[in-house]
Amino acid sequence: MGPGGIGKTHLAQAYGRECCLNGYKTYYLKATELRDKLRRAADSGSVSRAVAALVKPSCLIVDEVGRCTFDKACTDLFFDVVDRRYEKDCANTMILTSNTPTNNWDEFFTGDDTLLCTLDRLFDRASVFVMKGASFRGAELEIFSVETTPLAVRATA
Repeated sequence: MGPGGIGKTHLAQAYGRECCLNGYKTYYLKATELRDKLRRAADSGSVSRAVAALVKPSCLIVDEVGRCTFDKACTDLFFDVVDRRYEKDCANTMILTSNTPTNNWDEFFTGDDTLLCTLDRLFDRASVFVMKGASFRGAELEIFSVETTPLAVRATA
């Protein structure tokens, strides 16, 4: 967790890459993609297949939590994914990145106690990195200032 541009996504992707290099199946998606995947599954009746696909990888990375809103159905399905991953006995890592602290996630996840139950499972055996600092974006930004002066040219006919 932390402000934008400080390397949360980069760190999560690097961890996922190491998982891949060590033979672990890894799945990376943005929170908006997760929401859309869960919404399509709920609409088409393929919930069990969609949830199973998100439970299967050893490492699941959900980037930019808090950039979109999950309705009640999607929040419930997100809980199902977290709950089933929590119960897995094999290699199991879930990485979430966010610019927003978890105490504000109720703005993005709709439902009664579903979010609390989800967070309870997510943070039971968690390592939390709270990152601080200035954004790395724009580090190579160059600003040029150009000034022009009027030039009068005499036209000859």
